[in-house]
Parts: sequence; structure tokens; C-alpha cells
Amino acid sequence: MVIIDGHHLTLAEVVAVAREGEEVRLAPAARERLERGYRWVQEILAAGKPVYGINTGFGIFAERRISADQAAQLSRNLILSHAVGTGAALPTEVVRAAMLIRANTLAIGYSGVRPVLVETLLAMLNRRVTPEIPAQGSMGSSGDLAPLAHLGLVMTTDAADRKEDSGWALYQGRRMSGKAAMAAAGIPRVVLQAKEGLAITNGATFSAALLALAVADAGHWLTVAEIGLSMSLEALLGVSHAFDERIHRARRHPGQMAVAARVRQLTRGSTLVDAGGRVQDAYSLRTAPQVQGAAREAWDFVAQVVQREINAVTDNPLIFGPHDALSGGNFHGEPLAMAADFLSIAMSEVAAISERRIFRLIDGNLNYGLPSMLVDSPAAAGLNSGLMMPQYTAASLVLENQTLAGPDSTRSLPTSGEQEDHNANAMTAARHARQVADNTAHVLTVEVYTAARALDLRLRQMPDGRLGAGTAVAYQRVRAAVPYRGGDAWWGPEIARVRKVLAEPGWVRAVLQQAQAAGASERGTGTLFPSSE
Repeated sequence: MVIIDGHHLTLAEVVAVAREGEEVRLAPAARERLERGYRWVQEILAAGKPVYGINTGFGIFAERRISADQAAQLSRNLILSHAVGTGAALPTEVVRAAMLIRANTLAIGYSGVRPVLVETLLAMLNRRVTPEIPAQGSMGSSGDLAPLAHLGLVMTTDAADRKEDSGWALYQGRRMSGKAAMAAAGIPRVVLQAKEGLAITNGATFSAALLALAVADAGHWLTVAEIGLSMSLEALLGVSHAFDERIHRARRHPGQMAVAARVRQLTRGSTLVDAGGRVQDAYSLRTAPQVQGAAREAWDFVAQVVQREINAVTDNPLIFGPHDALSGGNFHGEPLAMAADFLSIAMSEVAAISERRIFRLIDGNLNYGLPSMLVDSPAAAGLNSGLMMPQYTAASLVLENQTLAGPDSTRSLPTSGEQEDHNANAMTAARHARQVADNTAHVLTVEVYTAARALDLRLRQMPDGRLGAGTAVAYQRVRAAVPYRGGDAWWGPEIARVRKVLAEPGWVRAVLQQAQAAGASERGTGTLFPSSE
């Protein structure tokens, strides 16, 4: 069970709730803060002092006063008028992640809302009511206004309680009106009070949800990238000197040092590495620690940004006391937008260098004696195309990534009559980052799949050859899922099966554990990298 208090939500918990349906509860201390914040809003209303969004209009209408008896209608009007998103519905896991993050930020207690708002969000998560949220239409600056308003349609209502105004939701696998879904799940819809409509919609919450899931996935696939690199290094009889610890320590970048160390660990005991007799390799092998290490450091930065954001107050105004309401800009998605762009750039480069290794593995002029396109034998060339086309797919995805990785955060258009004159474009950046991470996962799968076939053929040439401690496990588990086939076959379903294997944390864990165990047993006995152990 995940307990939210506004301060300690982790990326792992976001993933657990979004994808695995982990139950969520509100911490008692958070409930007390929510009740206190709500009392402060009531005192502000009673005092009659103008405070943005409580007794004024929104955006360009911020100077228009709203009477206290219209405050509830103001909140509901905000939901109705702002739910204008478009495009395909976001995946269920993204919506669930956003609901959790929104509940957590409200639980901090500076938004002035009642506990029932957070409890309703948590009940929807626990009973699997998932609002249908269009993926497009957010500028990511005054919060993800349109997506969050679509969420508000489902969870809130007014005196009219019209089904037509309740949006759409999924419940028990069926699409129905928000009103019907909430009724079926036994969750009362909330009649909003002052400030609550603004609190629901203010904050780049869907941007944070998209980026949180993308970061979680990217971290896993960066490790797969190091395993794929190691398999390709062995299949191409690569040169170990490029991974010597002294080289990487001399440049001081921790990501670079970590990737090189991982390759040394995975290939420990290999007789294929250095068997080519070359002085140095092409960049896709030799500089992989520099490229993939930089991506690791980028990932670490982005993960820190997301970790802060999912525990951040992103509302406006913030209520710090009964006479202390401050208007600011915590809803602005720029930190997320820049971080999402950075993740897109990093993962795009990981895919790009992986594709170059795929190309070398299948090119008979570059793969050091393996058959062109990795056909079963030179005599089979022509009749069989081998792995020609998987490289096409990888190249296509790399090109797509290079377009998607163009920075979204540098693009802005003004809204709301120039009141909101600089926007972050955060949700678009986060959607692109998620797509880039997904594309990169497929490119890395093609590399592992191709490297496994190259190793089959290399070991046929060198029957006494031995794989490294970690790469041997990676190769064996791939072959357990997809046995080697000599002639042409429908490679697509096989690649899909391999991707499913690689996506499992257990696959990565087994590979790394074996590599670490071998390192412990061989330490001090002389290894492939004697200077670095």
C-alpha cells in the first residue's frame, strides 16, 4: 500500500500505482493540513479581500471580482469551460499516475481544498475508475489545464448533475459517462467549493505523469543498452582497451566511468573480446561509454527533477495562512519541459549509437568475417535476406527520434489575452520523451536480437570461444525465448518476444547478478581487464 502525505512519493510508487494497481491511502497528517487550508480559504472569503481564483476570475479576467455566493459556481465553470482537449485518449497508466500525483500535491495542504477532493481521487484509483483524457491541448504552463479539467468532469458535479457534463471514463473494462462510472463504483461526485476547481486544474500534472513513467522506463533500457553493447562488442571481436578504467577515470565523468565498468563486468572471462587483433574500433563501440554515459547522467538529472515535481506544490494561489494567500507561478511547466527535452535528446543518442552497431553487425564489410546480413552461410545469401530489414526498422525509429528530440521547451505562444505570454509546452515535450523512450527500447531490442544471431555465427567459427559472465546469461535467455533459425523467417514476432523478455526487470537482474558473482570469484586472479579490477 502507498501512503501519500505530499512529501515522500517516489517514482517507484508512481509506477506501482499506475501499472500494478497498488492501493493508496491518505496520511492522517495530510488530512489535518487539508482541513486547516480549507478553513483558511473560508476566512479569506469572509474577509472579502480579493484573492486570485477564490473570488476573482481567471487568466485575463483576474481583475473581475466574484461574490462569495458565486464561488462554487466559479469552480464548476472552470471545469466545464476548460475541458476542451483533443486527440487520442491517454493510456490508463498515464491517467492513474496523474491522479496520484495530483492527489499528492494537494495533500501538502497549501491549496485550500477539502480532504474529500483527495479522497475522491484515491477512491477512483483504488476502485479503478479511469477518466478518459485527451492527449493533446495542454500548453503545460497554467498547469495542464485541459487534461485536468477532463479529470474534473468525471470527479465533480453541480446541482444539475447532467450526464452530458460528466465526461467519459473506463470502469471494469467498459467506457461510460463519468457519472455512470462513478455511480457504478460507488463513489460520490464532489460539488466543488471556492478555489477547488482551480486546485484541480492548476499544475503540470499530466506532464509530470508522462515524464515519470518515461524516466522509469528509460532507466531500465539504459541498462539493457549496456548489455546490448557488451554482446555486440563480443560478436565483433572488439578491443577492450577502450573500456580500461584509467581512460575513463582520466575524464572524470561518472556516467562514462559507470558504463565502462559495466561492460568490463559483463564481458569478464570472454575469449571473443580482443580476438580480432585490432588496435581500436569504430566509434559505435569505442566511444559508447562516452555517449551512453552522458545519457546516464542526463537520466539522473531528469529523475531528480521528476522526483521533486511529484512532491511539489504546483497550485496558484498558495494559501499559507488565514490572511496569507500568495499568487505566483508554480504551475509553470518549464522545469518539466526542459527535463523532458533533455531525456529525449539522451535516449535519442542511445538509440542512434545502438543502430550503428546493428549496422556493423550485419554488414559483411564491417563485421569481421561474419556473413553479410547474418544469413546462415554465405551460400544462403540472396535466397535469404537475413537480418536486413530489422536494421531498416531501427534506422526508421532513430530518424523519428531525431525529429521528436527537437526541443519543445523553446517553443512558446501567448494565451489568455497575453496574460499568459510565455508558455512551456511541457506536456508536448513529455509526450515526445515517452515516445522517444519507447522507440529506443525497440532499437535496443533489435541490437540484442541481432547480436545474439551474430554470436551464434561467431561461435560456429570459433567453437572454443567463451562469452563473458554476464553476456552468456543474456544470450542464453534470449535463445531460450527465441531459438536460432538458419533460414529466413518472420523475424517480427521473434523480435517482439525478445522485447518482452528484455522489458522484464528479472532479465536484467539475472544478467547483472551473474556478472557480479563472476567478478567476486575472479577478483585478484587476473582477468580480461587486470588494470581495472
